[in-house]
Amino acid sequence: MKFGIVGPFWNSPRAAAELAQAVERGGWDGFFVGEALWGIDAWVVLAAAAMRTERIRLGTLISPLPAIQPRKVASQSATLDHLSNGRVILSLGMGATWMGYSAFPDEATDIHTRAELMDEALDILNLLYKGEPVDYDGKHHHLKLTTVDKMHYPPRPLQQPRIPLWMVGVWPRMKSMARVLKCDGLIAAKMDADGKFVDLQPADIGEMKAYVEANRTLTTPFDIIVEGKTLGMDRAQAADLCRPWADAGATWWIETLHGVSAEEMSEHLRQGPPMNVE
Repeated sequence: MKFGIVGPFWNSPRAAAELAQAVERGGWDGFFVGEALWGIDAWVVLAAAAMRTERIRLGTLISPLPAIQPRKVASQSATLDHLSNGRVILSLGMGATWMGYSAFPDEATDIHTRAELMDEALDILNLLYKGEPVDYDGKHHHLKLTTVDKMHYPPRPLQQPRIPLWMVGVWPRMKSMARVLKCDGLIAAKMDADGKFVDLQPADIGEMKAYVEANRTLTTPFDIIVEGKTLGMDRAQAADLCRPWADAGATWWIETLHGVSAEEMSEHLRQGPPMNVE
């Protein structure tokens, strides 16, 4: 299991970059930031973090793909991949419409339209990463790479066959889980029969892992990501919390630090990850 942190929607890119440096020094494996519909740009924050670190993975958690032009996220993520020497992870989800979407009435908020946008944008993102002269005609997005001389194509990402894509997967919603099969990681969530999000359990990870193994045809490595908090625990308590998730098949534990002061964050990061995993 690897260990990363996801911080708040940053108001200070400089402070975020300094925290990323503390993440690396503390022996953690990843630094992730949320991408808001409107706010401090996550990719600028990650670029600053890339310049202050050498080892840790850097990424969004999450990027609301239905609300972003796929050419934009392809450009930003590939640029950061080159800047960081191939350390980028791109996390994707529908986006939380309650977080400021009302300010932008042109943005789609119904789940059906957003699902269509998500699926098309995911297809186009993969095509843009490949950098081949292909066309794509969807309901919402269109791509005519065949009309552009390849000399004008940007460099492909350093990571091949693509930047790893993590996708939110809601168990046991099969449309959501089917989308995960096209990606390289599952950000695990769960809904009950009434469509309400409920607490995830290690046993759920086992079921989701079995589903992916039975249905995924891609041969690229695959991660299972869970989020939690060990702040305030000693190392033994933190290890006891994380171990059942690792045993169930989770490969990343993302420590959520929303609402935590900078001082608390720094102290927590200096203590290192919850478990020492060989």
